[in-house]
Amino acid sequence: MKLWASLYAVTWIIFVEFLLGTWPNPPGVVPYLHLVLGLGVVALTYNSFRLLRETRVPGRLKRIARATFGLSVFMVFLGFLLWFDVGARWTLPGVGYTVAQFFLFLHIVNAIAILAQAAALGLAYDMWEDREYDSATDPGEIPPMPTSR
Repeated sequence: MKLWASLYAVTWIIFVEFLLGTWPNPPGVVPYLHLVLGLGVVALTYNSFRLLRETRVPGRLKRIARATFGLSVFMVFLGFLLWFDVGARWTLPGVGYTVAQFFLFLHIVNAIAILAQAAALGLAYDMWEDREYDSATDPGEIPPMPTSR
């Protein structure tokens, strides 16, 4: 898989993960699919970070890729806590929510962060690879998509 495609794939997999995670009364296979796709996100974010590190891409993109991989690992950790209902019986004092609900909140916020970073990273890398930053357009002009690849 080309690097740009791998970067965009993370965005779309996270989108599908949101759909699976919000499915009311899902069939029994859905949690397992969610788990497998989540592990796929970890693999893709690691591979993307590894491949980006070997390019001359600006350092900011390498740092974003590293952070996105770190967030994906944290996401799996939170997912396993949720899978095993850790904290389901412990209520946080003063707020009325369980520790498991707090883990779920962190899991969702983390997924949003990964989605945002993966989308930005894919777009920025794609523009860097096509050298789109090297040319300006006139106000009001919308040039056609480049055909190189």
